[in-house]
Amino acid sequence: MKIGFAKKEIAPLFIILLMVIIAFGLYQAPCTPDKLPTHWNQQGEIDAYSSKNFALFFFPVLTLAMYLLMTFLPFIDPLRKNYQQFSLAYFLIRFVLVLFFAFLYFYTLWAGIYGAPKINYLIIPLISLLLITLGFLMPKIKKNYFVGIRTPWTLQSEDVWQKTHQFASKTFILTGILSFLTIFTKESAFGFFLAIILVGAFVPVVYSYFIFKKLKLFNK
Repeated sequence: MKIGFAKKEIAPLFIILLMVIIAFGLYQAPCTPDKLPTHWNQQGEIDAYSSKNFALFFFPVLTLAMYLLMTFLPFIDPLRKNYQQFSLAYFLIRFVLVLFFAFLYFYTLWAGIYGAPKINYLIIPLISLLLITLGFLMPKIKKNYFVGIRTPWTLQSEDVWQKTHQFASKTFILTGILSFLTIFTKESAFGFFLAIILVGAFVPVVYSYFIFKKLKLFNK
């Protein structure tokens, strides 16, 4: 796997750079309060604040660290050659995660300085869209140690890996749709939103075990 810089990497790096520029700009701006929101309760209301320094720079640093980690992890993966087979999908995963953190960051700043609707109206559609996007990308992910449904059974069998990720594609998309619909329910239903996501993430893991057992029995 060759180390190089692709032009498509400009997009996520630009977003991260924009986050850093905004952080330094707001640090100097008189309109920025000394404390900014950093946590919301299940009703989507702010229930915790942090210092301006932490709130302004935490998300840009976290996003950059995540992007760099995901960029260079393939080079130490024993299955690093497989990344060449899903390089575009892997880039899109990194890109949508950068967008995810960027939207959260911008919302946090806007809520702290100008006020904003309850975060449920952002976080539910945002996570739902993330799950749907990951669902479409799941079948393209080849076997590796860092991305995808990595269980003892998927890593042991190429067939189990492929079947699990084809199944996970459907469950992630369905989970994203169902989780989005919770935005139209009562505010107290945020627990259902979390439950749907947990079930949607756990089901492919269980499926990987049963499909492994089934294939192992069939091949005897």
